[in-house]
Amino acid sequence: MPTHTILGAGGVIANGLAKELIKDRVPVRLVGRHPAPIQGAVPFLADLSDPAQALAAIADSSIVYLCIGLKYDYSIWRQQWPAIMTNTIEACKRAGARLIFFDNVYMYGRVNGPMTEDSPYDPCSRKGDLRARLATQLMSEVRKGNIVASIARAADFYGPEALKTSVLNLLVFANLAKGKKAQWLVNPTRPHSFTYTDDAVKALYLLAKDEQSWNQAWHLPTATHPLSGEGFIQAAATSLGVAPRMMVLGKWMVQLGGLFDKTTSELREMLYQYDSDYIFDSSKFQKAFNFSPTSYEEGIKATANAYKNGTGQ
Repeated sequence: MPTHTILGAGGVIANGLAKELIKDRVPVRLVGRHPAPIQGAVPFLADLSDPAQALAAIADSSIVYLCIGLKYDYSIWRQQWPAIMTNTIEACKRAGARLIFFDNVYMYGRVNGPMTEDSPYDPCSRKGDLRARLATQLMSEVRKGNIVASIARAADFYGPEALKTSVLNLLVFANLAKGKKAQWLVNPTRPHSFTYTDDAVKALYLLAKDEQSWNQAWHLPTATHPLSGEGFIQAAATSLGVAPRMMVLGKWMVQLGGLFDKTTSELREMLYQYDSDYIFDSSKFQKAFNFSPTSYEEGIKATANAYKNGTGQ
């Protein structure tokens, strides 16, 4: 069976996808700068910002998943992402491999209403502008017939496995589990969609297996009727068996915190995602694959249980 290569070893989506593929007896190559071993996957050490290493990492692949998560620092993104995308596209061309790019929603900017696959790119941040350029570059190659590829987008994500990469996990579940106040950014009264990580993993593999899915953008399955920040915190607290105590981090607090912490500083330009409705529409995927996303009730309970069982500490 042809090899499926996952770029971005160590990330929650990459590792989850590797396990999903292995479960189905698909040969898996897991690529990263420091790829941790996963039983059943072949680790491959590579820096994809180097063209030669990218070619070697992707050689003999049939499907490639670009799931890299660089450090949340625009200066690093600006330097490395263009090279990674260019090198990945070129390596996929050389190998005759199909590519799925796991993307976010930064390129849409502030959207009035639900975000869909047809939402125009209108970024209002440096990170969003960069993501728009990456997506445009890839789909331009698709239109020219140079590569078979798709873009798979998720909302902010959460779940039992996303302990170090989910803002929701860190600000809400982790704090409540430690007896602290949950934290929410800017405005806890607005609805905010979150994609459950296990749904995203399963959906990526479904896209890879479907001949009709290629050469287009997809929103990965995400539950409808998103909760507000207050709703999330109440549900998480109930599942954890604690009081729903909350602290709102206003824009000025984030700005002040950014003076002392680089990651907090990087959040400042993205706060628009929390001061108004953030609604992610995945109905295209749900209809095409007859897929029902994990409900918020179920996802919150599963995530809370991970913390209660000690795996979320």
